[in-house]
Amino acid sequence: MLHINDLTYRIGGRILLEQATAVVPQGHKVGLIGHNGSGKSTLLKLIMGELEPDTGSINLRNNARIGTVSQKMPEGDSSPRDFVLAADEERAALLAEAETATDPNRIGEIHVRLADIGAEAAPARAAAILAGLGFDETAQAAPLDSFSGGWRMRVALAATLFSAPDMLLLDEPSNHLDLETRLWLETHLTSYQGTILLVSHDRNLLNTIVDTIIHLDDTKLNVYRGNYDRFERTRNERMILRAAEFSKQLEQRKHIQSFIDRFKAKASKAKQAQSRVKALERMDELSPVRPDREVAFDFPNPSPLPPPLIAMDGASVGYAEGKPILSKLDLILGPEDRIALLGENGNGKTTLLRLLMGQLNAMSGSVRKPGKLRVGYFEQEQADAFDLERTPAQELTSRMQDATETKVRAHLGSFGLGQEKADVKIGSLSGGEKAKLLFACITREAPHILMLDEPTNHLDIDSRDALITAINAYQGAVILVTHDLHLVELCAETLWVARNGGCRVFDGDIAEYRKDVLEARRADRRRQKAEKSNVDERGARRDARRAGASARAARSSQRKAVQAAERVMEKLGKEKALLEKKLADPALYRGPAVEIALLNRQMGDLQKKISEAEAEWLEAEEALNGSGDEVQEGVAR
Repeated sequence: MLHINDLTYRIGGRILLEQATAVVPQGHKVGLIGHNGSGKSTLLKLIMGELEPDTGSINLRNNARIGTVSQKMPEGDSSPRDFVLAADEERAALLAEAETATDPNRIGEIHVRLADIGAEAAPARAAAILAGLGFDETAQAAPLDSFSGGWRMRVALAATLFSAPDMLLLDEPSNHLDLETRLWLETHLTSYQGTILLVSHDRNLLNTIVDTIIHLDDTKLNVYRGNYDRFERTRNERMILRAAEFSKQLEQRKHIQSFIDRFKAKASKAKQAQSRVKALERMDELSPVRPDREVAFDFPNPSPLPPPLIAMDGASVGYAEGKPILSKLDLILGPEDRIALLGENGNGKTTLLRLLMGQLNAMSGSVRKPGKLRVGYFEQEQADAFDLERTPAQELTSRMQDATETKVRAHLGSFGLGQEKADVKIGSLSGGEKAKLLFACITREAPHILMLDEPTNHLDIDSRDALITAINAYQGAVILVTHDLHLVELCAETLWVARNGGCRVFDGDIAEYRKDVLEARRADRRRQKAEKSNVDERGARRDARRAGASARAARSSQRKAVQAAERVMEKLGKEKALLEKKLADPALYRGPAVEIALLNRQMGDLQKKISEAEAEWLEAEEALNGSGDEVQEGVAR
């Protein structure tokens, strides 16, 4: 499907890819990984033809359709359903042509092709994909402009999935999806029949979907068979082996060089020394194994407070002059609790966090917490709101006004923002580096609770692993809102689930919750299918009644036509009998010949009319009998 051959690409003098080579076979699902800034998104742009390589080539299978999520956000008055349906350009073009085509042969070709591509089932397929991404029936018909940017990007993803290209290029498709929607996406991509090249830092997604890993490392593309866990094991084994080979070669070279140095000046050993010089030159010099860059997170531990940190007793919360979003909240948060707050978007997770932080007051019930409680809240919108002209050092200094410069820089360094990053403008930082700066900002006062809303969206796998280590070492309480199953599995001890206007403790672990979500989705699909079947059945009965009424009306009309034809034939028969009687009278033949000729001519005209009337009667009779068969057939069905 895809061949990358000796590819080299530079940007701003920096080499991102150098003689990189890899093959993606047709039908394979491949994960493209590498640390932030290594060039993964650039490689996707090269494959799409948006960038031109300096040297080398990228070859795709002839006529292969490539699909990727457009960076242009869907907008306008059209609905998500219409936008997704329009993504199948062939179907849309055929339907448009069918409206204006007049050539019978072309009309036939259009309808045959529409049947071949499953055009009739397309609306149901589009609706299923949108439902999987969180759009209910009402939302699917709403104008695109009524949705937030995150939801419109879901529409763009739905359109790409619906178009079912031969090869899907996906760059972090699970970002901004809640856990429940992410589980649907995982299932959908696992069953996808085409080729997938997936850029992701989501370990669970890479473990579940892909069968091959391409690691972009040090400007090269290294291919590993298997999922992410197998890649990690294989790579570690290779690195250990390479380190041993390098160490062994270093000893060999040292030994040979020692012989050369000792004997190169002695005539008796000159030939042997020269031979070893040549051996040293022929020896391929192995490069030392460079350890993976170390990523550090270090959350400062808070001063102790007596438990509980927060206790809710029958609390409800919502917005001014509105009905509660969440009610009957009976939840307790201890000093070192690890909570994962789960639930589909729109079920009140953010509202609950605002209640816990004190940004919203309880509408009823009570929320108790110590007066000295400090909360650190991570939300990506806060990172996006930084003054891009400031440096990280300046930003943190403005928030730690009583701290020395040494203390400010030390705190930045505990999140991997050393001297080289602390003094550059925030606008020049990557998304992951801005996230690290936000971590530094929210923890500057050693909070008792960390509330982390999708903290891993812009972090690569190494940074995510460092975050997991830091959370587990932190001696305060943590509430996680995340789609990252790996983070939940390794950090959360308790699950809170926001659902149906409340939030309750889930009795089980994340594996059981995942099973619960998937079963709920399957039950919902079964319900929708049953409802559709009932609607279709009612529609079929209604159509049958309409068809029966039409058939009865047609039969009545045809019966009247038969009766009218019979009356015409009866009238013509009487006229014929009268003429025959005149022609049989002997007196006729004793009179003028002109009168005989006139009567014969009238008889000839009458016979012609009788033949035409009989033909009309037969046609009407056949139509009547045929419609009777059809009515009987409809009754049988």
